[in-house]
Amino acid sequence: MRIDKVLSNLGYGSRKDVKKLLKDGAVKVNNETVKDAKHHVDPENDSITLNGEEIHYREFIYLMMNKPPGVISATEDNRDETVIDLLEIEDQVFEPFPVGRLDKDTEGLLLITNDGQLSHKLLSPKKHVPKTYFSVIEGEVTEKDIEAFKKGVTLDDGYETKPGDLVIIKSGLTSDIELTITEGKFHQVKRMFEAVGKRVIYLKRLSMGPLKLDETLELGEYRELTDEEVEMLQTYEV
Repeated sequence: MRIDKVLSNLGYGSRKDVKKLLKDGAVKVNNETVKDAKHHVDPENDSITLNGEEIHYREFIYLMMNKPPGVISATEDNRDETVIDLLEIEDQVFEPFPVGRLDKDTEGLLLITNDGQLSHKLLSPKKHVPKTYFSVIEGEVTEKDIEAFKKGVTLDDGYETKPGDLVIIKSGLTSDIELTITEGKFHQVKRMFEAVGKRVIYLKRLSMGPLKLDETLELGEYRELTDEEVEMLQTYEV
């Protein structure tokens, strides 16, 4: 990989900034000063230092965000703020993307990475990765709804959903529930409740596969996954 790409990927500035660092003799590869931006290095095995400090290259970034409402799950948009806009520049340089989508008004767990293989694994319909949501529902959620969700409901376009595991936390004029589903159709949770004559007022994703939302994250905050969390996702089998 070109040395300028390695450095810019690690957040040491734009290609232009990195060229200046190289020109100033700040970069050494295997103890030899490198000034040519096109110089190829093996980031896994070569020793690279910047101003005497050794730098460690990594290819992938794994972030957990507590997505706030009003922000869309996309890499770019002409009208709305995206989850990528909320990231620090040093994280944006890895060109990460959200794994799946949460509706604009939905909150909660969103995994953001540039690891396409992991993303495909978690989103593949064949894998049936469970996702759990907390929701406030307008209307009384009953045992009848639990049974309906267990069988799968018919959405407005005629699609029959896979079974969902509905748990009632509080039932009344408004009800608090948790719902676990293994697919991710457009507006699925909202449409499942519409299918039984009820309306979602508030929706928050709590987990995706083995990954649970870090409740210490405020809305709009994010953190890197721990090594254990990354390994858990990579080795996860339903």
